[in-house]
Amino acid sequence: MKFSVSSSELLKQLQLAVGAIGNNPVLPIMEDFLFAISNNRLTITASDLETSIVTEMEVMADSDGAVAVPAKILLETLKALPQQPITFVVNEENFGIEITSAYGKYKLAGENGQDFPHIPEPDNVDAVSLPSGLLSQGINKTLFATSSDELRPAMTGVYFQIDFSKIILVATDAHKLVKYTFSDIASEVSTTFIVPKKALNLLKGALPSGEEVKMSFNKANAFFSFGNTKLVCRLIDSRYPDYNAVIPVDNANVMTVSRTDFQNSLKRIAIYANKTTNQVSLNISEGSLTISAQDLDFSNEATEQMPCVYDGKAVTIGFNAKFLIEMLSVLETDEVKLELSGPTRAGILLPVEETPGQEILMLVMPVMLGS
Repeated sequence: MKFSVSSSELLKQLQLAVGAIGNNPVLPIMEDFLFAISNNRLTITASDLETSIVTEMEVMADSDGAVAVPAKILLETLKALPQQPITFVVNEENFGIEITSAYGKYKLAGENGQDFPHIPEPDNVDAVSLPSGLLSQGINKTLFATSSDELRPAMTGVYFQIDFSKIILVATDAHKLVKYTFSDIASEVSTTFIVPKKALNLLKGALPSGEEVKMSFNKANAFFSFGNTKLVCRLIDSRYPDYNAVIPVDNANVMTVSRTDFQNSLKRIAIYANKTTNQVSLNISEGSLTISAQDLDFSNEATEQMPCVYDGKAVTIGFNAKFLIEMLSVLETDEVKLELSGPTRAGILLPVEETPGQEILMLVMPVMLGS
């Protein structure tokens, strides 16, 4: 089997796919890309058995066939080559691969493509199409709030709730929670599933702008396809916590403040906070927000005051500054609202202006002052 391809085009496709390869593969062949050629189209597959990326490109080939190519050495070779046509010749008896460039020849040992694990195909799926920009935004706004606690697998992914014309994405680690909703979706299904963090990280990097993404799903897997690329991932088989139960509804105290001023103040004050708790104290009264922190172990402390609009009783509440800073960087409006019902209940962070068709709500648990 012999085929020719542009080195830079191939490198682009491989860089897209390589993220799916795991660090310690169960099977040695999982360190490879699967190259399969059919009718002058090269299909490249990379997988860690949980998440797989399949991408296609045109090549000039003399026959059809498949071979598994060691990923690391091939990527390093292509990165070191300037753009040019390169030719692969595969020995179909021992799967030896010879690559020819304008500079010379490189030989590497491939493996039988037939031994590469089978990637799940969409079977008994429901599907929904949505703009790539919306999906990308949804991932960016929720992924940071997922948990890393393997003992609570449901929280290590993002919960997708498809409800006919709208999709709700939820992520939480029990300290913070993000709920992002976008409507105007044409869907005939109502369902829920949990997508793992790794798959969403890869998807975020691979999504093109301004294209439609087809999202299909069954009980076991989700399939995302766009352009010449497909991402397949095994869903997290676990019950998602009832997130609506933790969102407080009657929040009588509402502060409105400039997002960037609030965020920059928190960044400065957090320098003086205890490094374990990152705890800052917000003292909010009519027209004024005082942010302070102290680290008694090192006698460090800092206080800043800034104007705000406040409707409610004066309140002092503690939060993890790191969480607030992270949440404020995801909200994109000039002003944000912090809704509170009391110093021991979760705070709700909202943008003052919503983008039409999109809603975002962030919840952050308080840190008990003095703890």
